Parts: sequence; structure tokens; C-alpha cells
Amino acid sequence: MPRILITGCSSGFGQAIARHFHSQGWEVVATMRTPSPSGLPVSDRLTVLPLDVTDADSIAAAIAKAGPLDALVNNAGVGMLNVLEGSDIARARDVFETNVLGAMAVTRAVMPGMRAMRRGVIVNISSSVTIRPLPALSVYTASKAALNAFTESFALEAAEFGIRARLVLPGSSPETSFARNGISRMGMTVPEPYESFVQEFFTSLRSSPEKTTTREVVEAVWRAVTEDTAPMRQAAGADARRALREMGLAEV
Repeated sequence: MPRILITGCSSGFGQAIARHFHSQGWEVVATMRTPSPSGLPVSDRLTVLPLDVTDADSIAAAIAKAGPLDALVNNAGVGMLNVLEGSDIARARDVFETNVLGAMAVTRAVMPGMRAMRRGVIVNISSSVTIRPLPALSVYTASKAALNAFTESFALEAAEFGIRARLVLPGSSPETSFARNGISRMGMTVPEPYESFVQEFFTSLRSSPEKTTTREVVEAVWRAVTEDTAPMRQAAGADARRALREMGLAEV
């Protein structure tokens, strides 16, 4: 029975990905900073573990308890909604610590086991803001662009041992609490000169009829894990796919 570890399973995409893989017969290790079984099925095939992707000891303990893994989904992440002048640099470092270095650290921790088995899949959840840039998201976009670059370079190393690395790029998903959590954790005090500009942008974003559903992200992750021919980058959601078209790009 294949086994997958997913980070950031307390809500949103991570929790939905965990439920789907469990429904397909996989053993699931659902991780989060503060463990809670809420929203997850009760099953001997699903284990909830504490994991803070910014803490080396936490990562080591979780990987040791998880056992051999066939797949890893680096879903844990934090948003930062603000213009650069309103962004605290210490908090910007926190964004990179979670979104980039956290994914690198967990990936590095699972590699010895996958390399020994000469198989495995690692899927990193990025964002469609790396396809088409948007205002008031410069720090967050930079972190996800770094994750993309890391994944594509790392994939060449991992392929030497039969391990695949892939990216999923969701669009905006009102179904999740990601934006609210980001504001709660990172704050959002927009400097006065930018207030009307930022307000107009978020109004237009909310009014857009094209959104990303959790289901679309789950399906993209499932494809990335289970299909050997899945593209390196998959846009997940109508808005993410439109961004690809408007930028004249294709999934690769």
C-alpha cells in the first residue's frame, strides 16, 4: 500500500489532498504545526503528526515516525498580502523560511529513504502568481518563484534515482482560509499612498468570476503523483489556466 506525507493539513488544500488520497486506498501521514484530527477521516490508514517545516528537530521526528514514503506533498505555506513598503522585512523572512526553506528542508529529509528505494514523487504547491504577477503580493510571489526554481533544478538531481519532482500552481481559492490566515499571521497595514490602489485591486480580484476550487487542486496533485507523464508545472483552477493563456504559456 503506497504511503504519502502531506504538510499543512490543518485546513484547505492540504486537508482535502489528505482526504482524497485516503479515499483512494493510500496510507496518509497528515502533518500540521498543531496536530488535530478535525476534518480528517478516522482510520488506521491515516496518521496525524506534528510538523513545523521551519524546525529541523520537528522535521526529523516526523519523518522518522512516518516510515518509508512513496510521495511527499509540500503544501505548508503562508501568504503575505501587502505592497513592499508596507511589508516588514522580518516577516518577509518568515515567508521565505516557510514557503521556500521549509519545503527544501522537508524534501531533503525524505530524500535518503526515497533514494534507497529508487522511487518516489515530490509535489510542491506553488501559485499562479508566478505565471502572471499581481500587485500587493510581491514578497509572496518572490517566495513562490523561488520554490519553482528550486523544484525544477532539484528535479534533475532527483531523476538520477528514479524520483520525480513536480509543481502545482493554484489560483485564487475563496473556499480556503489561506488569505485570512496570512493576514492574521503577517498583518496587513497598507501605507496610505497605496490604499486606494490596493483596495481597487482586491475589489477586482473578488469580483472575478474565475476562481480555483479545492477539487481542482486535489486533481492536479493526484495527477502529479500518479502519472509519470504529468507536466512539471500544472495550473490548477480556471483563473490559473487563464493566466497561462494570457501569458502565452503552456503546461510543461
